[in-house]
Amino acid sequence: MILHRYFAGRFLRTFLGVATVFFLIMLFVDLVDQLRRFGNQDATFGDLVMLSLLNIPQAFYAILPLIMILATIALFLSLSRSSEMVVTRAAGRSALKSLLAPLFVALLIGIFAVGVMNPIVAGTSKEFEARSDALRGDSSVLSFGSSGLWLRQGNSEGQTVIRAQNANLDGTRLTNVTFLTFAPDGSPTTRINAASAELTTGAWVLRDVKSWQLAGVTTPEANAELTPDRTVQSTLTPDQIRDSFGTPSSIPIWELPAFIDRLQTAGFSAQRHLVWFHTELALPIFLVSMVLIGASFTLRHQRGGRTGLMVMFAVLLAFVTYFIRNFAQVLGENGELPVLLAAWAPPFAAIGISMGFLLHNEDG
Repeated sequence: MILHRYFAGRFLRTFLGVATVFFLIMLFVDLVDQLRRFGNQDATFGDLVMLSLLNIPQAFYAILPLIMILATIALFLSLSRSSEMVVTRAAGRSALKSLLAPLFVALLIGIFAVGVMNPIVAGTSKEFEARSDALRGDSSVLSFGSSGLWLRQGNSEGQTVIRAQNANLDGTRLTNVTFLTFAPDGSPTTRINAASAELTTGAWVLRDVKSWQLAGVTTPEANAELTPDRTVQSTLTPDQIRDSFGTPSSIPIWELPAFIDRLQTAGFSAQRHLVWFHTELALPIFLVSMVLIGASFTLRHQRGGRTGLMVMFAVLLAFVTYFIRNFAQVLGENGELPVLLAAWAPPFAAIGISMGFLLHNEDG
């Protein structure tokens, strides 16, 4: 147990060191990008630093497998150079048993990432988008609640909140819809109810419309208008609508199952969200596979110029595995693969391949 604790502590410190280096590099690069994007806006340097801090968690979360493989390589190269692994094996401890502690730490990091970091990333991503929209002076957000579908559009001249009972797959055709327009000071100006609304180029086309003027009117119902159709200007595009509700990473994993149910009830396809949900659940297993891949090439005692070659093979195999995982995720989102197969097959396949390398190196 003492040896296991020692290897676990060494691996955790190595992982935190590599993660800190990547975090600082990404923070500096993102800050430069925010200066370029909002340098001409009315934003202070503190605002830009806050934007970078809000944007970094999403990018950092995405490269966790890369950090894991680099931490594994750094750990076992360090143990090989100091001959600690040689002494461990000479004492009768096999290489596979020596891997138990790093694998357990990697599994705990994966569980922490899914259970804690995932909601943090979802929250910081939403806040980043909200602050970016505020600096740009426009916004477009869509969300789902128990009472239906909610969408917001607008610019510096005002905001419009749209609520619909149902929608088509891309969110461009709404039924039982309400438009509530607000002035820049936050006061409501107009309410419109319609049986349906369809998004065209630069406008919503409404059918069976009833509208009320709310600004400066004591009895809006007295001046209500009934019209067969009406056009409402819009700054939204179909791509913006799909992007605003189609990013599963912006939803905390604890809320994702309920969101998927609301999505399907509203008439949208939840395939992307289902694949993302299972991919997130498989993340701890995928991080374990990264440790096994790194160990399979660097666990043995390194001599001469083979060290660089083994490191290159480990990193290359890790990138290939990461690409296959993303490719399977895309196939799953498009319905070409079953959800469970797309999410869980790549990490278990990577574990099988790396275990084959390890057993070959150990037993010949």
